[in-house]
Amino acid sequence: MDFLVMNEGFPLLSALIFLPLFGALVTMFLPSEQAARLWSLLITSITAILSIPLYTGFNVATAQYQFGEHHAWIPLWNINYTLGVDGISLLLILLTTFIMPFCVLASWRYIATRVKSFMVCMMVMECAMIGVFAALDFVLFYILWEAMLIPMYLIIGIWGGPRKVYASIKFFIYTLAGSVMLLVAIIALYLASAPHTFSIPALMGGHYSSTFQILVFLAFFLAFAIKVPMFPFHTWLPAAHVEAPTAGSVILASVLLKMGTYGFLRFCLPITPLATVTLTPYILWLSVVGILYGGFTALAQKDMKKLIAYSSVGHMGFVTLGIFALNSAGIEGSLLQMINHGVTTGALFLCVGMIYERNHSRELANATGIGKQMPIFVTFLAFFSLSSLAFPGTNSFVGEFLILAGAFKRNLIITACAVPGAILAAAYMLRMLQKVIWGGIDNPKQTLLDLNVREIVTLAPFLLFVFWIGLGPEPFLSVMHSSVAHLLEQVGTVQASAVAGLLP
Repeated sequence: MDFLVMNEGFPLLSALIFLPLFGALVTMFLPSEQAARLWSLLITSITAILSIPLYTGFNVATAQYQFGEHHAWIPLWNINYTLGVDGISLLLILLTTFIMPFCVLASWRYIATRVKSFMVCMMVMECAMIGVFAALDFVLFYILWEAMLIPMYLIIGIWGGPRKVYASIKFFIYTLAGSVMLLVAIIALYLASAPHTFSIPALMGGHYSSTFQILVFLAFFLAFAIKVPMFPFHTWLPAAHVEAPTAGSVILASVLLKMGTYGFLRFCLPITPLATVTLTPYILWLSVVGILYGGFTALAQKDMKKLIAYSSVGHMGFVTLGIFALNSAGIEGSLLQMINHGVTTGALFLCVGMIYERNHSRELANATGIGKQMPIFVTFLAFFSLSSLAFPGTNSFVGEFLILAGAFKRNLIITACAVPGAILAAAYMLRMLQKVIWGGIDNPKQTLLDLNVREIVTLAPFLLFVFWIGLGPEPFLSVMHSSVAHLLEQVGTVQASAVAGLLP
């Protein structure tokens, strides 16, 4: 297995996957709800700290998968327990582990019923999410991919808002429909490989016919486009975001949406490069439609959660635009923007949750003019809003700049059509910010308390990363270079042939 650098010592990836699962099992037997909160915070914090050696011990000079673990699982079908990380998955695992403790903190008062069950769902989610980014066997990947559905369905369906049942069922059906197509693609690749294998890196080197590649790509695309979500597969997202509790919205925005774009990078580009090059123009235009649709729809929202949810459709449109630019600037910008979106949009959902705890409303009209009562809160909100509209000096500016630079190299006309999306982002975020800080002098909610210490501690790390990535992105970009270059090599020859007009 030349693609995998085996981990000779402590099985770090397995520990990161199974520690939250162990924490979930223990939580069920704890004597009180407060003990469940403290235990969950401890486990998620230890998991975050334990993930740091992934970054400090990562060799940026190689495109191989590192911290590898390989054990035979079902030898008859060549199914193995294979784990590893590269520059594409590393930052996504770190994003997952570092988001989770703050989701627990955000739920400290918000979740008042069935606390132990909620914390169990949160830690099972973390187990599955880390596993998805680390899995290098398709069966293992698919099991963990599906495992995320149940706890998120429960988080929305039990602890969500008034229309929680509708939102949870819609989320489940949409995602399950995509997962069926993903399973079909996995089985097709297994049968087409010789010898038959579910190894993801091994399947990347296969030689498949153009028709087979297009069919597999379309199956992959449907599964991942729903998860992103791309227009027009996005309709489950606003309902899920609005009805989910704060922690559920943060997990959805920060991690779950990234699994779709991760799937494009991990599977579509290297396994079906011919189909990728053939269908790229259509996906680029679909991305532009998503950018503009998300921006215009966000501009019309009166519910702050819906506004941020539709903004995610636009932001993730930029991510897919960069991925299918098929050059290093576009893909690296997309990877960085995946992290940026997780930080910024996760923080914005936390801010909305803090307002909801105080006035029990997500309506923008009920949050207007609170700048005088909550100066600390609106300071955080202002910085996160500026980050969301990609203001220079913030994290999103770097990612969006790289995406647009890569897209300009690919197609000037498509990129020009996407640029108004950045203007729309400024319009809807500044509109929300203006109303929250200065607007609505007739708003009766004039006695709201400012952020407490727990809430400041929850938001401060997000603000740190907004400026760290915005002013010094190299520590984050450096881990991507080798893996992105290797990915582009895998599609490079096909792309060159397409440009030369040699493809059928």
